[in-house]
Amino acid sequence: MTHVDDSTKRGRLPRSARRAQLMEAAQSVFVESGYHSAAMDEIAERAHVSKPVLYQHFPGKLDLYLALLEQHTREVPLLVREAIESTSDNSQRVAAAIGAFFAFVEREDAGFRLVFESDLTNEPAVSEKVERMLTETAAEVAKVVQEDTELPTEQATLVAVALVGMSQVVARYWITTGSPIPRAEAARIVGLLGWRGLGGFPKTGGDEIER
Repeated sequence: MTHVDDSTKRGRLPRSARRAQLMEAAQSVFVESGYHSAAMDEIAERAHVSKPVLYQHFPGKLDLYLALLEQHTREVPLLVREAIESTSDNSQRVAAAIGAFFAFVEREDAGFRLVFESDLTNEPAVSEKVERMLTETAAEVAKVVQEDTELPTEQATLVAVALVGMSQVVARYWITTGSPIPRAEAARIVGLLGWRGLGGFPKTGGDEIER
């Protein structure tokens, strides 16, 4: 008797829909097991497809992992940009940017674990994507910093990198400790810290930074 794949029984999905289905299944496995312990067999089973179907879309486990990482690392700077553009008030823009990290880590898919807690950071393709994401995100935040402080670009970028680093670390701590404070309040507290920190930089140029 010829084996009929479950996907055939249900009707063939468009390639883009099948790819999305496979990536969703893979993400759940990678989040639960990490890259090294995840198995393509388990991913195929979770997606209710045969391994040949999985390999038609992704030649190997690394290809699948990098596709997911690309999706999330492209998304984070966009989320921060949208948050910043949601208001014209700089204090609220700082809080909104920080809030974007809290919203990202709270998502049910736990994609933040692939971005910020990967067990594959020694893979150049992984580290390149994460570094690009952090650079692009910091560039968005640096615009707000520069508008408020009038610091030169290099100094504004340094401050922005610090804010981004603080935001993702605190947001991850918040989610892993069971979200003991409501998300909006947690983001507000961290945003207030960031905004008050920016208040230490006068709007007279970078040569005043050490005052």
